[in-house]
Order: sequence, then C-alpha cells, then structure tokens
Amino acid sequence: MQFDEFINSIKEDIPPQSLSEPLKSMWYSKKGDWETAHNIAQSISSELGSWIHAYLHRVDGDLSNADYWYKRAGKPQFQGSTEAEADEIINSIFK
Repeated sequence: MQFDEFINSIKEDIPPQSLSEPLKSMWYSKKGDWETAHNIAQSISSELGSWIHAYLHRVDGDLSNADYWYKRAGKPQFQGSTEAEADEIINSIFK
C-alpha cells in the first residue's frame, strides 16, 4: 500500500486489515474518530507513536499535552496545519 491507496481507503467503513498500528491510528484520525485514533496511539511505544500522540493532542487543542508528546518524539511542535502534519506522518511511515 502507498500513500494514495491509504487515503482512498478512508472512504471505506473499516480500515484495511494490513495496516500497521501507526497507520491504523492515522486512518481513524483521518476518519474523524479521534477517540479510537488516540486509543491506538497510546499503545504505540516508539518515537513514531509519540509523534502521532502529539499530533492528536494538537488536533484536540491540548497544546501543552501535545508539547509533552513532541518532546518524547524528539520533534519540535509542527508549525503547519494539522492536515499537513497528518500527511507528513503518513508519508514518513511509507518511506
């Protein structure tokens, strides 16, 4: 699966079975299901999981919590739109 296929899959009711946990979290985020995306992100114990977690708290408007997770991810707070950040996270997974 590539980025475009992933984006097209968001039209479906359920995520593709082949998605990794990080992609599954981002899939639910793109669907507008913050709670499910967040629950999945909490179980990903890596810098990528922390970045996704930071992004989700940024989407939610909880910037102090987002800052905490950006630090755990070793990243500065993203300066673009949340949509641009989502795309950057997803693209980084496919690299």
